[in-house]
Amino acid sequence: MEPNPNRLVLLRLGQVGALAIMAALGMFDVLSGRLLTGPGSAGMGLVRILLAIGAAAVWLPAHRQNSTALPKAAIWLSLGSVSVTFLVAVANDGYSYTWGLAESLALLGVMLVVARRASPGWAVAAVVTVGAAVSFLPLRGGRTAEFVIFGLIQALAAAAALGVGLYLRILESSRQRAVDAVRAEQRTEFARDLHDFIAHHVTGIVVQAQGARFIVEQDPKRALLALEQIEQAGAETMASMRRMVGVLRDPLTRPDAPLAPVSGVGELGQLLEQFTAAGGPLGRLHVDGTIDGIPVEVSTSAYRVVMEALTNVRQHAVGARVADVWIRRTPEWLLVRVANDGTARPAGPRERSGYGLVGLTERVRAVGGRISAGPGIEGGWVVDAAFPLNVKVVQ
Repeated sequence: MEPNPNRLVLLRLGQVGALAIMAALGMFDVLSGRLLTGPGSAGMGLVRILLAIGAAAVWLPAHRQNSTALPKAAIWLSLGSVSVTFLVAVANDGYSYTWGLAESLALLGVMLVVARRASPGWAVAAVVTVGAAVSFLPLRGGRTAEFVIFGLIQALAAAAALGVGLYLRILESSRQRAVDAVRAEQRTEFARDLHDFIAHHVTGIVVQAQGARFIVEQDPKRALLALEQIEQAGAETMASMRRMVGVLRDPLTRPDAPLAPVSGVGELGQLLEQFTAAGGPLGRLHVDGTIDGIPVEVSTSAYRVVMEALTNVRQHAVGARVADVWIRRTPEWLLVRVANDGTARPAGPRERSGYGLVGLTERVRAVGGRISAGPGIEGGWVVDAAFPLNVKVVQ
């Protein structure tokens, strides 16, 4: 599934904001916190600045889910931070000064990212070491009760960062499971369509073969015609099976799903009539070119695109008066467009979050096509899909 552009923009803005806050805290550490003039002189202060930069370098990049490199980097960084904390605390001359607020914030960011993206096998060790580094960090400022309390506060902040990271991880996992369920449903629909299509043609082949056996001696010409029809039906069946079988390689999650009749482009007129009769927008069908001989998987997928788009018109298009469906066939493509003149209404919190489009995208992609949806130039909402008629599906 493609990432949401709006979410990516918000993520980048959040990262820029966090870096700006880190920079401000870093300037405070350097200018007013005796970061470069505390125990260990300027050399140790430079190491502490590098630790803050290193922590930012760990949480800032985009990490893949269940990453093993992320927790390993977090562990090494945290061990380095704890070592510096120990050395600074031992060399403390009794004066109180800042312990490194920029590094604290960066380590909290590392905690959040580790909780969200790290591999489970390494995540526990990384969480423990990062939590220890954050909790012990205030001891660089002194060993009094005041800094111990600051350490407890930072430990609570680390726990909060851990909770937020786990929540985001669970949320993303739930969304991925929902997407996988939609894709599995599309595979199930393909299975039903393939079953009905094969059953229809194979039954016809059997009947024609039986008839040819009885008439071959009385009327050889009729027998030859039956054999030609058998050959044509067999070739069409095999071609569609080759294009569809790749979608069904994964085990079906619903092997006992009820079988339903195959609906294709030829039934769109009836679908539009039912849509109009139900009240609301007027459904209009425009066909350019012949719709005969379209491969069954393309025909059924086009039908499902129109059906889902009409469903969305009824659910989300405020004030829509007309829903137009255009079907255009070229020598190489079947083009489908569904447009309405309404105003898109945002989905509510309890409504589907784009999973209908996810399922359509999966189905269209499975037959080598492409689909897009968005606001029309003259208003309303437009769904466009293109299906190749004579190409081999790439798995």
